[in-house]
Amino acid sequence: MKHFTFAAGLLSASMALADAPVLTVYAPDYFASEWGPGPSIEAAFEKECNCDLQFKTGDVLSRIILEGARSEADVVIGLNTDVTKKARETGLFAAHGQDNSQLTLPLTWTDQVFLPFNYGHTAFVYNAEKLREAPQSFDALIHSNDELKVIIQDPRSSISGLALVLWVKAVFGEEAENVWEKLAPKILTVTKGWSEAYGLFTEGEADMVLSYTTSPAYHIVAEGDLTKKAAIFPEGHYLMVELAAKLKGTDNPELADAFLAFIMTDTFQNLIPEENWSLPAALEVSEWPQAFQELPLPEKVLFYSEEEAATLRGVAIEEWRRALSK
Repeated sequence: MKHFTFAAGLLSASMALADAPVLTVYAPDYFASEWGPGPSIEAAFEKECNCDLQFKTGDVLSRIILEGARSEADVVIGLNTDVTKKARETGLFAAHGQDNSQLTLPLTWTDQVFLPFNYGHTAFVYNAEKLREAPQSFDALIHSNDELKVIIQDPRSSISGLALVLWVKAVFGEEAENVWEKLAPKILTVTKGWSEAYGLFTEGEADMVLSYTTSPAYHIVAEGDLTKKAAIFPEGHYLMVELAAKLKGTDNPELADAFLAFIMTDTFQNLIPEENWSLPAALEVSEWPQAFQELPLPEKVLFYSEEEAATLRGVAIEEWRRALSK
């Protein structure tokens, strides 16, 4: 009888799930992976929505552009501020309907279409035990000995790599290409994406790696390792904001709105630091996990509007390419 009752319970749960409305959210691969925040967000939202949240992973923006108005997505998550102009120009997105004054970003956010869910600062991370005198400014990095080896990501294939060339452009302007020429001898390798680069760094292949100011928090919390540090540069650090948006063509507009509202809740925001290893976009610093509260963060934040980023993107990448090909 117990086995029958258990089986009947499973059948009822399956039937209930089959009858529940489906919310389709396009997300990057990392977001919905078992080590990303997606599974926890899915479980938490489904408790509230009486729905079936389904993540579809891949290159979010390219997929949306390809599918156009035929897209099955109700919501997208994981876009960033360096590509929002291209996303906006598709005309596929609706207003998010949330109160931007609840956001705790280090800048004023007025966008009514793209809703921030987390943010971070691009930074060079190093092992303080192995590199006891790490460069503590961009100028010091540029003029350091060429024996110092750094791993970066390709701006043509990586959002962190793109953030780096925009960061260099923001700090050095017209001198950016000259800066890249000076940095070139120190670059051990350029990887397609962040994971490969960071993996090589943790294996001891380089002194520093392009990552984020929050990267040391992972080592502190997950590994009890206090040796990984982010070098904080007085010239400022480039800010990256990750975003969600609602599709105009959604078949479930109320459910999509509910998910965007859920992003702003403490439930969602509290999952971000230790599952996405980023800074929550709508949570006061006093509510961050202790390891995040104690992280050194830059006093000066550098940021390009979507118009500026779109204008400078090609120029900054070409300056980088020319300098590294010499």
